[in-house]
Amino acid sequence: MNPAARHVSTVRIIGNLALLAGLLVSVITLSSDPGSAEPHVLAGFLVATGIGLRIEAAISSPRE
Repeated sequence: MNPAARHVSTVRIIGNLALLAGLLVSVITLSSDPGSAEPHVLAGFLVATGIGLRIEAAISSPRE
């Protein structure tokens, strides 16, 4: 596995984890305290970061 493909794989995994963490924060916050806005802002940042990392991985993946 070449270094470029390994980098893309790592970025894709981190993006998936950020998306999952953002969605979990949002779901847990909705079920426990629907009045607070701060956790939803954190969840939004995590989801946006995850989407950005996934897009970066798609753009920079080596063409075969």
